[in-house]
Amino acid sequence: MSTDPSAVFRRYLSALVLHSLASAEAAGLNATDYFVLNLLDLTGPLTSGELARWTGLSTGATTRMIDRLEQRGHVRRGYDPNDRRKVVVELGKPPKNVDKAVAGARRRIGAVIAEYSESEQATLFRYFAQAADAYQASTEELIERRTSMS
Repeated sequence: MSTDPSAVFRRYLSALVLHSLASAEAAGLNATDYFVLNLLDLTGPLTSGELARWTGLSTGATTRMIDRLEQRGHVRRGYDPNDRRKVVVELGKPPKNVDKAVAGARRRIGAVIAEYSESEQATLFRYFAQAADAYQASTEELIERRTSMS
């Protein structure tokens, strides 16, 4: 196992992504649906246009994704109270198998974090928050570049 910091970090990110993909499959979802449900859980309702933008899906593919998730009860469609022409998508009932799919990782990561002092844990969670913001900003840059090239 490499001790090169870049390789260690890339290994961590790869393990995280691969676990997310496996969790989605174990929960009976495809990766996009899994991430959209998580996004809605974190952000609250989004318009179908915002979902299309974040996922990179066409408007038609986004509509089919929303249809699929709505049929399973995972999302509900509504209207933007400020602009009734816009469809807003909000979280419905979560898939039954997600908690079961991620239970092993939650247990293992909980044990890893428990090995750190309160001060070290505070540093870890500060890093998680700052890294999430950095990745979010980088994602937005990539989306802007993609949409400006279209």
